[in-house]
Formats: sequence, C-alpha cells, structure tokens
Amino acid sequence: MPPPSRSSRRSPDPEVTALPTRYRKEHHRMTSIGILGAGRVGTNLAGKLSAAGHHVTLGGRSPEDTAARAAGLAPRITFADLRTTARSTDVVINAMPGGSSLDRLTGLRTELAGKILIDVSNATRDTADGLPGDLCHPGSSLAEKLQAALPDTHVVKALNTMLFMVMTAPESLATPPTVYLSGNDEHAKKTVTGLLGDLGRQPERIEDLGDITTARATEAMILVVPHILRRHAFKPFAVSLAR
Repeated sequence: MPPPSRSSRRSPDPEVTALPTRYRKEHHRMTSIGILGAGRVGTNLAGKLSAAGHHVTLGGRSPEDTAARAAGLAPRITFADLRTTARSTDVVINAMPGGSSLDRLTGLRTELAGKILIDVSNATRDTADGLPGDLCHPGSSLAEKLQAALPDTHVVKALNTMLFMVMTAPESLATPPTVYLSGNDEHAKKTVTGLLGDLGRQPERIEDLGDITTARATEAMILVVPHILRRHAFKPFAVSLAR
C-alpha cells in the first residue's frame, strides 16, 4: 500500500509548531509514530493510533511484506522497513519479539538517537508449548539493556503487562487495567502518557514507577502469564494494581 500523499496528512497546529522542538515532541497530537514489528501487537497499535489522528508508519522486514500482513488497516498508514521507520518518525514503539529486540534495536542506534522509544515487549525464553518462559535478563530487564545500548534514546517501558488486545481496548475488561511506566526522562514519559490517553487510558490508571530500573519489576510480571493462559485460554486480561 503506498504512503499517503502530503495533502492527506493533518496540517500542523501553528501554536504547536511555534514551540521549541522539545515541547513539540511532548504534544502527542502532533506525533509521527513508528511501530517496529507487524505482528498482532504492532498492527493492533497501528490501527488504534492511526484512528486517533496520528501519522503512523508500520515497519517490518520489507514494506511489501508488512503491507500484506497488515491488510485491512487504515489507509493512511505508511509501510516501510525497520530502519526507515525508525529514522522517519518522532516516537518509536518496539513491538518486536522481546528475545530478539536488543540485537535489532542496537543496530538502529543512529536512527533512534534523540527519540522516544516505547518498549512494550517482554524478553523471555519460549517453552515447549510456545508460551513465555524464563526471563532473558534476570536481575535486569530488556528496557534497561536497551537504555544502556541506546544512550541517546529515551526509553520508556509501558503496556507490557497485558495481552495485546487490551493495549487498545481497556474497556474490554471489567476492571480498568493499570499501565505502568518506567523511564529516566520525565518529558518522554509525559509524551507517552498523552499517547496512552489516545489508547483509552485514564490518568488515574497510569502508574509512573520511576526510572528505567523499575522496568525489571513489570517485566517479571510476565512470569504469571503462561499459567493464566493454560488455565483460561487466550482471553483478555491484564496484571493490574487494585486499590
């Protein structure tokens, strides 16, 4: 599917473009979003964020392969390879398998410099039945490894404690799910909070846990997931904080 013409894209808000670059990036309504990974997580997020008015580029192995896998998504979505996606967008979402994310994203260090990287993946070793197993980074986390490998990128961990369909439809659960944030940069977390609002999140259900080291706690929550799936099959759920 070809990219949208320039005339089809939303015109910038003059009040926003007059702001310094750092604050323009915080204004989530003006964000161009790149999503790395065209599986269920990536395509689900792409459709919702595009519907919210963002310019979304969905990145996969090749533009043609990605477009074929994402057939039926909003026509305004652009398809590209991973490197182009990372280079041409302001905020990048890692929706690739967690086990291979560190190597792949380290190879995009130049393209990701100065940008926000939202990591929604969990790095685990697969079990015989294909469900998540042991953590790949015990005593640490994928998000921490990414931040260390990408020192010029603002890594924010979010949305990794729920099944992919709940990421964009929190109303599908009887109890509004909690989204946990981990990251070193406060401006980056504010931008991510704005995007979470476009995904249907209420501010009171967003828990900022602190710096990127807190991601090891939420990534460890994946350890309960295979047991839940084996008992209840593939039904929407999230690991949430009850008060």
